[in-house]
Amino acid sequence: MVQKVNLIWLMLLIPSFVNASPLFDAHLHYNAADATQFSPQQIIRKLEQNEIRRAVVTGTPASHTARLYQHAPDRIVPFLSVYRNHEDKLKWQNDTTLPARIESELKKGIWQGIGELHIFAKDRHSPVFHRIIMIAAEHKLPLQIHGDPAVIDTVFELKPSQTVIWAHAGTFPYSDLIEDYLQRYPTLYVDLSVRDERIAPNGQISDEWYELLVKFPNRFMVGVDTFSLSRWENFDAAVTIIRRWLAQLPEDVAKNIAYNNVEALLIR
Repeated sequence: MVQKVNLIWLMLLIPSFVNASPLFDAHLHYNAADATQFSPQQIIRKLEQNEIRRAVVTGTPASHTARLYQHAPDRIVPFLSVYRNHEDKLKWQNDTTLPARIESELKKGIWQGIGELHIFAKDRHSPVFHRIIMIAAEHKLPLQIHGDPAVIDTVFELKPSQTVIWAHAGTFPYSDLIEDYLQRYPTLYVDLSVRDERIAPNGQISDEWYELLVKFPNRFMVGVDTFSLSRWENFDAAVTIIRRWLAQLPEDVAKNIAYNNVEALLIR
C-alpha cells in the first residue's frame, strides 16, 4: 500500500494548494441557459478568480463555446459539442446527418476535441457513433465520452490508438474497474469531474483511490462540470472541494492531475 500524506503535513499543504496552485479544468460546459445569465467576460472572471488558467469547454449549441473561446483563446480549449439542443443529447446516435455537420464544423479550425458524447452500451454499435470515432481519428482529436465500459471497449476495438477522455470516471466509477481499463488502453484518460464524494468521502481521500491516483499519476484530470446553471453559481465551492482532496496527494501527483496531464495531452 502506498503511504498517504501525513495528516500534520496535510494541514500545512492544504492552504497553499487550495489558494495558489493553478488548475486546468478538463470538463466545463457553457450552454444556452448559462449564456443568458453569465457573459463570456463573467465566465472568464470566474476562472481567473479560481486560478483556472486553462479549461476544456463544450456547449449546447457549440456557438457559445466558440464565443467564449474568442474572448480568451489562451485560456479556453474548445471541444465541439454534437448537440444543437437538449433533445439531441437523447437521440444523436440516430442522426445520420450528424457526421457531415461535424466535418463541416471542424473546417473552422478552432476545435481541439469532440464531445461530450453521452452514449451507453445499447447504442454502441450505432453507425453514426462509429463514423464520429473515425472522424476524430482522422483529425487526431480526442473524444470526451460519457459512457459505460462497453462503449470504451467499442472505441478501442475500432481505433486502438484513439485518445479518449472518460468523463466522470465512467458510469461505474470503481477504482478496480478504472485500473483495469487504464492497463488495457494506453490512450485512455480519466476525468474525475463530479466524483469528489466517491474519491474523498467526507473530504478524506479513500485508500483505494489514493493508491490508484499515485499508481497512474499521468492518466487523470479534474473538472467542475458545469452541467447546470447552479454549478456556475456555486463554482467557487466546487473548485475548493477539488483542491482539498488534491492536497492530500503527493505534490507531484497532485500537480499532474490538477494541470500537467491535460496540458501534455491537449496543448501543442
